[in-house]
Amino acid sequence: MSDRGLVTSVREATGPAVRITVGTLMTSHEQHRQMMGSFDAHGFSGGDCEFLAIDNSARQAADAYRGLNALLDAARGDIVILCHQDVRLIGDGRAALETRLRELSERAPDWAVAGNAGGVGPGRLALRISDPHGADRHVGELPARAQVLDENFLVIRRSARLGFSRDLSGFHMYGADICLVADLLGWSCWVIDFHLEHLSGGRKDESFHIAENAFRAKWSRALRPRFLQTTCTLVSIAGDPVLQLFGRFGTGPLSRISRRLTSARGFGQGGRRT
Repeated sequence: MSDRGLVTSVREATGPAVRITVGTLMTSHEQHRQMMGSFDAHGFSGGDCEFLAIDNSARQAADAYRGLNALLDAARGDIVILCHQDVRLIGDGRAALETRLRELSERAPDWAVAGNAGGVGPGRLALRISDPHGADRHVGELPARAQVLDENFLVIRRSARLGFSRDLSGFHMYGADICLVADLLGWSCWVIDFHLEHLSGGRKDESFHIAENAFRAKWSRALRPRFLQTTCTLVSIAGDPVLQLFGRFGTGPLSRISRRLTSARGFGQGGRRT
């Protein structure tokens, strides 16, 4: 069965066009029904909204990375909301969300992911949420550009064509993962002023630390400094300014040496030698 085959259409859109998709990994049918009820009561019951789910209630059909990629693949809405089954809309609804996204598009046309909580820098958070840690919390000046967004409520612009890492698994750190993917592709991520309730305060058990270590290892490897050999040039990639300087001065000699290798014959024959 393909990953897309894991997705269940809980409620199909009835109109000719789909504006919003709400996707959820479900472990409790009752929790999910209550979540949908809160969305319906706050303006998401129209014919241009669809609700999708992956049913993990009997067994784990998919973890977050695999499952949410399947939901993104199946989604037809211009806007895709990926949220936990235990979020509840308690005041702000569809009209407020549409307004916030319209304002965000005017301020940051390159936005790809928005949420209600996240990290904006070392030791700095931006929040608009009620949860077991406190009611009606508003931290920071919103909207705030975020490095990482919390997973309880993610609003994704489908036209950005984002996805979660194929080589990570589990149920933690995927908010950080998709924000890094967005950043690498030239998009931005934001915490917006959209207030909802999350019934869980989160849990950092052993599985969290395993996922954190795997996330660190994957992205340290992915973002490592390196030389990239194309068919016509050698490019140095490094985030550190010192390494950038080394790469800029070192690329020329390395490129001249590499062109003399037997394995490089046939490439760049028409280009100017440096």
